[in-house]
Amino acid sequence: MNITEIFESGVQLKLEDLEKECLKIDQVECPVIHHFGDNLYIREVRIPKGTFAIGHKQKQSQMNVMIKGIIAVLNDDGTITKVHAPKIYIGNPGRKCGFILEDMIWLNVYSTNETDVEKLEEMYLDKSLGWEEANMKQLEDFADFHNLLSEFGVTEETVRTQTENEQDQIPMPNGSYKFSTSKSMIEGIGIFATSPILCEEVIGPARIGGKRTPIGRFTNHSKVPNAKMIEINGDIFLVAISNINGCKAGFLGDEITTNYRDNLKLIGVKPCQE
Repeated sequence: MNITEIFESGVQLKLEDLEKECLKIDQVECPVIHHFGDNLYIREVRIPKGTFAIGHKQKQSQMNVMIKGIIAVLNDDGTITKVHAPKIYIGNPGRKCGFILEDMIWLNVYSTNETDVEKLEEMYLDKSLGWEEANMKQLEDFADFHNLLSEFGVTEETVRTQTENEQDQIPMPNGSYKFSTSKSMIEGIGIFATSPILCEEVIGPARIGGKRTPIGRFTNHSKVPNAKMIEINGDIFLVAISNINGCKAGFLGDEITTNYRDNLKLIGVKPCQE
């Protein structure tokens, strides 16, 4: 389907229906990086040339900064507007779609001290039912988690109590991160890559000064993990042990997991049989 056919479909169909059709085909990798500063959140997305992109619905006006690229945007009346970088403007609430004519880097800028990406997306974005249904396709590694509990003589209730203990929790420090929290098929909330993460890349701090960050609280267990916890100068960091896929077509990437057996041994806890 060429650009004209895509845009004609966008005019003839409701955007939600067009989205459902697009979700049936292979998706393009669109890395998302989250930048945090004092009272500042910047959501950076990179989309390659040749991509037809449908954005989530923005709930409110927001600052848009197009750093690089050219995009042909489909307007509500069926006309097409080419937008060239660099460009800064205030975007109105609603959904946008367009065809990327040159590799694009786009920023949405928000004024907030919130650092939980899942909460930020709930605050600023409405995601369609079709997208939510497609996003539920995740890998499950639930059985081995219960095997681990048995090995270490720990009950699920004990783990949950410790996880929900807010006395040792802190938010992520200011910086740029390639992950978001979201619902997990393994257990509760998990950590998901939003941009490609290379093997041996530091994903972020899990424990600082004895306090757990969201990484330390929400990284789930896997028998075959893609990351591990390591100690650096008394603090604990999450590091990739394989390449991890980031966002594709607005979907979160791979869930980032560790083997809890290694985590427990790192802090001196041994299995019952040892």
